[in-house]
Amino acid sequence: MAEDKRGIDKDLIRDLAELLKETGLTEIEIEQDDFRVRVSRAAPPAAFQLAAAEPQRPAAGAGEKAEPGQTLSLADPARHPGAVPSPMVGTAYRAAGPGAKPFVEVGDEVGAGQTILIVEAMKHMNEVAAPRAGRVVEILVEDGQPVEYGEPLMIIE
Repeated sequence: MAEDKRGIDKDLIRDLAELLKETGLTEIEIEQDDFRVRVSRAAPPAAFQLAAAEPQRPAAGAGEKAEPGQTLSLADPARHPGAVPSPMVGTAYRAAGPGAKPFVEVGDEVGAGQTILIVEAMKHMNEVAAPRAGRVVEILVEDGQPVEYGEPLMIIE
């Protein structure tokens, strides 16, 4: 068994460290019952600067519609009312497998509960369902991209 006399599961810590390495994350924490473990590592300065750099997104433009009194802007996707947040830390996949057709594309109509992508966490594939019916107006993640809890994955209007 991997636990020492204090009950520390060294295999779990190794698995978490490997997950950090695979996803490029700098910290992960899990809690189960009265046991909590956090594993972190310092990011290389160049990698941290790249992660902190926000891609430029266009403001509301032609073809986008705002409700009366509302300004529609994708400059801050997390604040958009149609943002679909990541339910967990992991790696986002847009298709069921390599070479498979993506679950959704920009412009697709989706139904509430329809699978729109997968977030893999600790070798477990978690389907992310559309929280509402609507049209996919923007996909904010690339296939295989590490994602954080609450990070916007796509916009559905």
